[in-house]
Amino acid sequence: MHNQVADLIETLIQDEHSPESINKAISALTPDDVALALESIPLAQRRQAWANIKQANRLDILVEMRGESRQLLLKGLDDTEIENLFADVDAEDLLEITDSLPDRLVDIALKQMDNKQREYYQQGIVYDDDLVGRWIDHELLIASQSIRVSEALRLLKKNIPDYTDMVYLVNRTGRWVGCVKFDQLFKAQDHEPVSNLIDEECSFIHADTELTKAAEQLERSALSALPVVDDNHILLGRFHAGLAMETWRLEHEAQQMSTAGLNEESDLFAPVKRSAATRGIWLGINLLTAFLASAFIGLFEATLQQVVALAVLMPVVASMGGIAGSQTLTLIVRGLALGQITRSNLKSLLSKELKVGGLNGILWAIVIGVVTLWWFESPMLGAVIGLAIIVNIFMAALSGVLIPVILDKLRIDPALSGSVILTTVTDIAGFVAFLGLGTLLLL
Repeated sequence: MHNQVADLIETLIQDEHSPESINKAISALTPDDVALALESIPLAQRRQAWANIKQANRLDILVEMRGESRQLLLKGLDDTEIENLFADVDAEDLLEITDSLPDRLVDIALKQMDNKQREYYQQGIVYDDDLVGRWIDHELLIASQSIRVSEALRLLKKNIPDYTDMVYLVNRTGRWVGCVKFDQLFKAQDHEPVSNLIDEECSFIHADTELTKAAEQLERSALSALPVVDDNHILLGRFHAGLAMETWRLEHEAQQMSTAGLNEESDLFAPVKRSAATRGIWLGINLLTAFLASAFIGLFEATLQQVVALAVLMPVVASMGGIAGSQTLTLIVRGLALGQITRSNLKSLLSKELKVGGLNGILWAIVIGVVTLWWFESPMLGAVIGLAIIVNIFMAALSGVLIPVILDKLRIDPALSGSVILTTVTDIAGFVAFLGLGTLLLL
């Protein structure tokens, strides 16, 4: 599939291409592959390619694009083109892209919808985009709890949606009653009430549940989908395996991008000024932390002038602390994301990480001390850097646990901010320990 996407990029990036060549190239690809290809070419060529794509394919491709890419593309369309684009939009697609649309375009899309889809949209928009209620799938098999098996089996003769292996039962008010698996229907007598076949192990997901927790619940259920209900236990729809996989993919991508201070919705070919502004903020924060570390180094300027070897060895101390801290930080951020870290086990986890830091600190202090002794022929300098390494790795372990936990309590993404704060703390701790010991023991 990667080769086909690469071929499409080559086709789109050519100065001259016909609508026939583009639509032939995308015919064998999924909408998300086409979206990826469009995002991989400069804006001018992207708009030219978009104009040559069949109208029937455009909406599906637009929904799969990143938020910034979608905004940049829509900016070049007039109202008539937008009305044609949203002619067949459904609630799920509009909820997917609504955050990247101005209110005027959302209103245009809503006017194109039928009453049922508009109702689905209004149900979903009240939930935040990290809650399962926002992303409910409404294609499911629903039956009254009072029907018999023969009537339920007739439902299976209709088009069965993907990720479907059961019928959801509701009462007269629409409240969810239970689930009946297909295999139980096939084994039962035609006259038997379906309510007798309810699977007692089939759970439900509340619409206020976070997406990642809903994905975990679905994984534990060993089912392909689970019903989603509101506060009144009304069946709103379902959360299926496809949505769960997309949740994990987006979560992983968001974490990768956030470590560099970037947004997963960023466009590869966004305008230079916009990209520079976004990245410049992060560079500014990094510069402030770098100046802070430099200020602490400046306190030991006289020591550095007299013992030049300390300046040579400073990067070793900073590097060891940074690596040790990032290992702990990554472990803790993952634990927080999976819900593994609680108040009850935090003390034990901190104790374990401090022991790991202490053991590694002693081990590598000996190694680095011996290397320093051989290099500079100074036993005292070897002792200084060895002690500094122990202090810094110990501080790295402490910071690697506490920083992400504190940021999480403050509702700040630890994957985004944790690494910058951790690097600053380990740099300052390492430099102060190394240069402070050097001042005391070498001068």
